[in-house]
Amino acid sequence: MNKTLGEIASFLLGKVIGDPQVVISDVRGIDEAGKGDLTFIANPKYMKALETTKASAILVSPQIEKIDRNLIVVDDPYIALGRVLGLFYPEDRDTPRISAETFIEEGAIVSRDAHVYPGVYIGREARVEQGVILYPGVYIGRRVVIGEDSILYPNVVVSRRCIIGKRVILHAGVVVGSDGFGFARPALENIKIPQVGFVQIDDDVEVGANTTIDRGTIEKTWIQKGVKIDNLVQVAHNVVIGEYSVIVSQVGISGSTRLGKGVILGGQAGLVGHIDLGDHVMVGAQSGVHDDVPANQVVSGYPHLPHRQWLRVQACVSQLPEMRKNVAAMLKRLEKLERDKKNKTHSTKS
Repeated sequence: MNKTLGEIASFLLGKVIGDPQVVISDVRGIDEAGKGDLTFIANPKYMKALETTKASAILVSPQIEKIDRNLIVVDDPYIALGRVLGLFYPEDRDTPRISAETFIEEGAIVSRDAHVYPGVYIGREARVEQGVILYPGVYIGRRVVIGEDSILYPNVVVSRRCIIGKRVILHAGVVVGSDGFGFARPALENIKIPQVGFVQIDDDVEVGANTTIDRGTIEKTWIQKGVKIDNLVQVAHNVVIGEYSVIVSQVGISGSTRLGKGVILGGQAGLVGHIDLGDHVMVGAQSGVHDDVPANQVVSGYPHLPHRQWLRVQACVSQLPEMRKNVAAMLKRLEKLERDKKNKTHSTKS
């Protein structure tokens, strides 16, 4: 695909600085880009690359528009990059059809405008809406609902009675609706508590590969609108994740924990069960969160602390050996002073 810089700027509602007739044929990273390529800069750490990149044009923010290069100035270069990538690399869409090698139980309703690949299983009374794409190996349990234009990649499992909203993307290996980890008298009898709830995933959610979301014990596990979940995340039973939250890879969220709107959990963070995180809380990578966190707080560490306090603690860690040595030396001096004082007192009395 070839587009002039002016055409791309018009598409992005941006401003051209330089030659609007420059032809762009591809989008590449700032170090790899060459003639005919459009690149971008969204992180200040790459500012020096502006001087060396061979790209024909660069997406930039208004703060750096005064350089002698062909530019498209936009409010947010990273968002603009996403739109340009969609323009140059549109998703392939096959003609909707239902493969003859799909197994559909009696009573299931599958839209004629869905695309169902070979090897898909759709259970009784399930409903698959128009525009849905089900790749090979997908399992849809009984009475499941898959909303319009959702995409389920190979080997996704959606168990009984779960609800998937519109434009949801579930990447390969995602499991929605497995039993929650509920056992009475743990480590004594391990009596299984039946998990009879379900999972509800609202519109515009994306879930990364091999992530697991357990069904509720009685009620629902709820992933709200616009949430983005990375690969290899575990979401336990009855968890609620608020709208537009972001959950990074290898996070574990224990049962009945509730996240407010716009929460961000860094990679490998672990949350105990039955706690509440307020709106717009941020949790640092590898943190262990053991208690409620009020809205708009940033926490880090294990166990978690306010982020700035945790930074101060970490700054001391590397100094602990020297501090221990100094404390030991001071104790010796103190002991000597005590002995000298005792000896002097004894001599005076004599």
